[in-house]
Amino acid sequence: MPLPTGVSRRSVIAASAAATAAPLVLSEAAQAGRPKPPESYRLTVLGTSDTHGNVYNWDYYKDAEYDDSAHNDVGVAKLAALVNKLRAEATGPVLVLDAGDTIQGTPLATYYAKQEPITSTGEKHPMARAMNVLNYDAVTLGNHEFNYGLPLLNLWIRQLGFPALAANAISVKTGKPAFTPYVIKKVSVGRHGPALRVGILGLTNPGSAIWDRANVEGKLEFTDMIASAAKWVPIMRARGADIVLISAHGGDSGTSSYGPELPNENPTALIAEQVPGIDAILFGHAHREVPERFVVNLKTGEEVLLSEPSRWGQRLTKMDFDLVREKGRWKITTKAATTLNTNTVEADPKVLAVVRKQHEKTVAYVNQVVATSTETLSAATSRYQDTPILDYINKVQTDTVTAALAGTEYASLPVLSIAAPFSRTAVFPQGEVKIKDVAGLYIYDNTLEAVVLTGAEVKAYLEYSAKYFVTLAPDAPVNPETISDPAVPDYNYDVFSGVDYDVDIAQPVGSRITRLQIGGVDVAPDARFVVAVNNYRRSGGGSFPGIVKTQVYNAQQEIRQLLIDWAQAKGQIDPADFFVKNWQLVRAGVPITF
Repeated sequence: MPLPTGVSRRSVIAASAAATAAPLVLSEAAQAGRPKPPESYRLTVLGTSDTHGNVYNWDYYKDAEYDDSAHNDVGVAKLAALVNKLRAEATGPVLVLDAGDTIQGTPLATYYAKQEPITSTGEKHPMARAMNVLNYDAVTLGNHEFNYGLPLLNLWIRQLGFPALAANAISVKTGKPAFTPYVIKKVSVGRHGPALRVGILGLTNPGSAIWDRANVEGKLEFTDMIASAAKWVPIMRARGADIVLISAHGGDSGTSSYGPELPNENPTALIAEQVPGIDAILFGHAHREVPERFVVNLKTGEEVLLSEPSRWGQRLTKMDFDLVREKGRWKITTKAATTLNTNTVEADPKVLAVVRKQHEKTVAYVNQVVATSTETLSAATSRYQDTPILDYINKVQTDTVTAALAGTEYASLPVLSIAAPFSRTAVFPQGEVKIKDVAGLYIYDNTLEAVVLTGAEVKAYLEYSAKYFVTLAPDAPVNPETISDPAVPDYNYDVFSGVDYDVDIAQPVGSRITRLQIGGVDVAPDARFVVAVNNYRRSGGGSFPGIVKTQVYNAQQEIRQLLIDWAQAKGQIDPADFFVKNWQLVRAGVPITF
């Protein structure tokens, strides 16, 4: 018989058991001789992840308070207010953890890594200032912590008032963890309770070996997160941890965006399933909201609690553990988790105050005018249409690589360029174009590289990108909102400049590039090209074929800054200088119109 709505099978079983064993009415004497049940205590663990340089509830690209269709808020200041509220309400100890991706993601973070890097000025990083006010107990390093190089990362870690963890980031030189692998926090559960020792293990993402190869190669190796947990959890237990928590920068899907040459990118559920001795895992990286998930450990049968608190400070994970002391050991009797919305509180004034000057300096920087645009350019349709604003990126990349390779053995090869619609909300307004507009178009801190591809490799690359479009039957209506897979990030819809091609989405995946030409002549499979590409893609991010090769150009120049510099040098952004309509979606050979 199905259960009534809202009634769990566990609660029915509990109620049945209670009804079967109805309590007896005992005499006062009998009650006096009965042993007291053990006293219960509560530990609360609050968790954040993927704050990505957000302190204020501010959108630097719009120069306005952050808002979205769901009216979410962002930033550490909001998180701090909610944390402080929960600390005040708690009846037992509270620990606060972060699962990584902290110092990259907003112009605020970029400014203190690139324009006024803390490694040059000695100034405290805004995320260190904000997080120290919130008073975390530990943070795990995410893959984006390695974006600006190890010197900046190490300085940021020294500026923190709490440990930064990454057990599986191994020093190539010593063969030992390059960062603190774990901590064991001794907390008081109350006046009458013995101390509780909470072990916290940090695991970072192995994908950093690909995504930040230029910063970590020869310095760090990233081992498998599952194997690392299996190594360190028994050590933590042996050293007295009563509870073991993992703070992991990896999702729970069990899949990876890169190939099989590196350990799993999103193994959190597998860690819970395969490694005994873990009580709960706070995880991040996937930017999903997972309030509560239980995974049964295959060796012990125990349920491991998992939770992921979305991104940017929009949510706060709250885990509660009820504990009793039995035979000299701590035992968890119940555990539960939920996520709380930070739009329910006002931003913490102390956090705002310590970062205010840095925030204001960033706002002033992004509002500097770099050029004027002759017309409005938008990326809104760039996933499925050739747009001038993406050609702007490709023009700058092509010019930069062409100039750099002049006089070299590669100077005679045609230069192609790859770009993607990183943000469909990006707009260059007609008239003044500011740094915030350019930063809104290119929202990642990628650097420009170039490799040599053959005509066959260019076609294979385009086929890989074309697979993300849905197959459109001859009589099916054309809907721009559903013509591409909504589950695939916009940045996977890569487009080329320098070649003319059709993407026929009536054809099966793998056979969709039905025209690939230069000047009306088919591109030969053995033709050779220099291809300008960002470091993320060239390093294997997204697993696009053929692109992971030795660079023929790699000057470590940030693409966003190249876009700003080009605009400032020209003074005017005119599509006539760079827009060439060279690709289109077709259906059975007929161009699709929108």
